[in-house]
Amino acid sequence: MSMVLWPVASALFVWWFATGLIVVLDHLPQASFRWSMLGATLLAGYGFHVLASVGADTTVHGAYVGFLCAIAIWAWQEMSFLMGFITGPSRSPCPLGVRGFARFMHGVSVVIYHEAAIVAGGVAIWAISLGDANRTALWTYLILWGMRVSAKLNLFAGVRNVSERFLPPHLAYLGGFFHQRPMNALMPISISLGSVLGVILVQRAGSPDAGAYLTTQYVLLATMVILGVIEHWFLVVPVPFEELWSWYLRARSKAPPLPMIAASDPVSAGPSPQLNAS
Repeated sequence: MSMVLWPVASALFVWWFATGLIVVLDHLPQASFRWSMLGATLLAGYGFHVLASVGADTTVHGAYVGFLCAIAIWAWQEMSFLMGFITGPSRSPCPLGVRGFARFMHGVSVVIYHEAAIVAGGVAIWAISLGDANRTALWTYLILWGMRVSAKLNLFAGVRNVSERFLPPHLAYLGGFFHQRPMNALMPISISLGSVLGVILVQRAGSPDAGAYLTTQYVLLATMVILGVIEHWFLVVPVPFEELWSWYLRARSKAPPLPMIAASDPVSAGPSPQLNAS
């Protein structure tokens, strides 16, 4: 039982704590951003360094280390965007009256450099782990990437909970690309595909011949996938999911609310640092 409980508990804690910490750092004065990014860069660099040394480690320890290396690298990606260091050529709200493909391209223009950085990070992890037996880091990173792309597309297409409270002032312009509606056509597909992947990983973790390493790896990956699916549900169900991070939301309660564009506004007609899985 401990082969399942410990990986689940570890992944849950890392997801919850890392998400909250990144958002806290992102809402500090902007003068602190360079120091936060310096720390994140050192941590991500150490992650790459350690990753190169655990490629042959197919033990439980190796699975955990690979997982944490991917989280460290992903955290750098999240912070570089949320702090405004790597975003896109455009840093302005979507122009009034723009809809359809034109609106999508405007959305791309505010995140394209960030997306390119994520691709570069994935390629680097793939190159380092090429031919290695321990590929936990690569699969973790790809799951985080896939879930984040899905969440961004769903926010763009329209969801009930746009989570505007998580947008720092310097990223308030992103609100113009969110659309508030009860549901969109992509959401059922995202949830279904994520659920199927989660079931497959759980089944593989429970396989009698999986062994300690693969069981740990599959449980860690399954937990991140399931968390990603839950985060997708958070976008559409009427529940106060923000209470999960009330420990920092309370600290911001005295700050004035960020402007959010209503669904009826022409700008929005027509993304959780979560590590979302967020």
